Amino acid sequence: MNTSRRSFLKVAGLSAFALSSGMASLAGTAGAARAQIAPGRYEKGEHALTAKRWAMVIDTRLFRGPEDYEPLIEACHKVHNVPHIPGNQDIKWFWLDKYDHVFPDDMNAHINDKTRQASYPLLCNHCTNPPCVRVCPTQATYRMEDGIVAMDYHRCIGCRFCMAGCPYGARSFNFVDPRKYLSDPVPNPTFPTRMIGVVEKCTFCAERLAAGQMPACVEAAGGKILFGDLEDPNSTVRQALAANYSIRRKPNLGTQPGVYYLI
Repeated sequence: MNTSRRSFLKVAGLSAFALSSGMASLAGTAGAARAQIAPGRYEKGEHALTAKRWAMVIDTRLFRGPEDYEPLIEACHKVHNVPHIPGNQDIKWFWLDKYDHVFPDDMNAHINDKTRQASYPLLCNHCTNPPCVRVCPTQATYRMEDGIVAMDYHRCIGCRFCMAGCPYGARSFNFVDPRKYLSDPVPNPTFPTRMIGVVEKCTFCAERLAAGQMPACVEAAGGKILFGDLEDPNSTVRQALAANYSIRRKPNLGTQPGVYYLI
């Protein structure tokens, strides 16, 4: 067997392992093999916001259309130096899609046109059982004690196993150098820019929480998105979930997403 064939089989085997490992958690055994919790890597300030389990509730009933989401997307991308790359290499932290793509398990032939045609926001779900964490060979993606699934760009080797493991398409790979598409100076000098060959995604603004600030999209939403401690029965997110019907993306997979939608 020549070297090129051996290398190909090695890569194919690793990819198959990543996919099978990621999907194993989606078949009813998620509770038996939880991702290991890692300590937070953001230094928390004196006024840091803390929680046992951060969660987000998006009240889609309060958004009139895609234009209402634009300030949220802009705020997220500005805070995290997310570039706009023309073509199909664009980086996604917070984006929109239609109902049948966002909630395929809740789709039926008789759903009303308004619901079907509306735009819904997407971001990392910060799952309790994140398959992306289990398949990452370098712990570049890890779950913090407060439920946030974070990223360490210096550890990322670009294998994209996490992208194969994530059933929500919440991760983007830098096929090109993203820094070439950022303004000079960058929008937020305090947040690290990424390089070609690494994966990135929403981090629930863990760096802002550590500094006592709410996530950028929550601030920009003006009350249309709630963010708080899911373990606190008196938190705004718990109260909203108790008073309204909510759904999550692909709940049958057993990942336990931390993002809830009021439809």
